[in-house]
Amino acid sequence: MTPPTRYRDAGVDIDAGEEAVRRIQKAVHSTFGPHVATEIGRFAGATVIPGGDPNLLIVASMDGVGTKLKIAAMMERYDTVGQDLVNHCVGDIGVHGSEPLFFLDYVAMGHLVPTTVEKIVEGLAIACRQNGCALLGGETAEMPGIYHGDDFDLAGCIVGTVKRQEFVDGTSIAIGDVLLGFPSTGMHTNGYSLARRVLFDNGELKVEDRLPGTKLTLGDALLAVHRSYLPVLRSLKGIMNGAAHITGGGLPGNVNRMLPKGTNARIHVDRWPVPPIMKFIGEIGEVPRDDIYRAFNMGIGLVVAVASERVQEAVKATSNEAIKIGEIVSGTGTVELVGDPVW
Repeated sequence: MTPPTRYRDAGVDIDAGEEAVRRIQKAVHSTFGPHVATEIGRFAGATVIPGGDPNLLIVASMDGVGTKLKIAAMMERYDTVGQDLVNHCVGDIGVHGSEPLFFLDYVAMGHLVPTTVEKIVEGLAIACRQNGCALLGGETAEMPGIYHGDDFDLAGCIVGTVKRQEFVDGTSIAIGDVLLGFPSTGMHTNGYSLARRVLFDNGELKVEDRLPGTKLTLGDALLAVHRSYLPVLRSLKGIMNGAAHITGGGLPGNVNRMLPKGTNARIHVDRWPVPPIMKFIGEIGEVPRDDIYRAFNMGIGLVVAVASERVQEAVKATSNEAIKIGEIVSGTGTVELVGDPVW
């Protein structure tokens, strides 16, 4: 009998990542001056410009696309990963109420393939236009010996602004607040090492194979573009008390980042359907529950906390898309997943 596939089996150790963050906090914090407006651990950092407007915060974040790039190479399709990257970064500053201003990218390959770079940047430009931010510049690096064959890396940095009084950091979240979830468009940019291990290494499937229950190939389902939540977040300005972008670490590893002391987030996982691609990976890989919820977004890419008396206002503002997935309860800053997922 094939043993269950854990995220660590695919080469990703989330616990090690969290330990690394803990170890670097002192060094990072030693660089902070009075102009820094946030602590470590937020989805983005914020600062004022020394000598500038004290009520205007500059908000910045950076990230990568991860091993979703391997799927792009397998498909020989490079026009979507740039969109993934921009939309991911937009979400990370957007949960703090920030509007994107500009974006910078970094593309690295063993040997530059101009047509591939062109497709990647076209994708970056598409998402930048959609989100109203400038693709201000970037770096293209050729690094033989570091990257081999079709290997490449893609990362980016986003900078935005928000008025200090409109900065959302979760401190106004209170016990009794309702958690609203907003659907993802797929796996977004996380969990691909586990997906590749289960589907292609252990399962010996191909990107052109059909995803059961859908008309999509596995490759198409895996390359589905990361959704931009900027329209949702804009519509909830002044309504939301906190927001979490569900990226690496899943619901347990991201919702906790918006929680104030003395609270837990209780999430009822039976209130929305798990997307077919995540269901399929979970089933054929026999992935344990804890691992699959830390690897994937499981169908919810954004979680917002609102006061109970403003739930209907929030639902209406987001065109009835919001799903009531949970509530804020007393606790120690953790995320409780209750119920059974809807497979």
